[in-house]
Amino acid sequence: MNGHCQQEMLFSMVVIPAREILPGVLAAVIKNAPLTPEKVAFAWRLAVGPEVGRATTVTLDGQGVLHVQAETPAWIAAVRKSTSLIHLRMNDLLGAGTVRTLHFDSGRT
Repeated sequence: MNGHCQQEMLFSMVVIPAREILPGVLAAVIKNAPLTPEKVAFAWRLAVGPEVGRATTVTLDGQGVLHVQAETPAWIAAVRKSTSLIHLRMNDLLGAGTVRTLHFDSGRT
């Protein structure tokens, strides 16, 4: 193997795709930011994805209840199916124990 091939092989073994490290970096940055309504909304969109994020709004109260409002009962039903995963993702992004439970309400205001 010539030197150029060895360098390419070494480089290709060291490079980590951004999609693999960005979620962890983003989570660390978000965790260190003050807990604001904007931070909660941003974490929500990351946790549920853009489509659900557009169809829902969230607020976090002082007791750790994440209130989820949606445009229709169908959106609430769709989000309810992933409650455990969403709960885990929100606490990963906001810090362990920040979200204690989710409360759902159709008819977004």
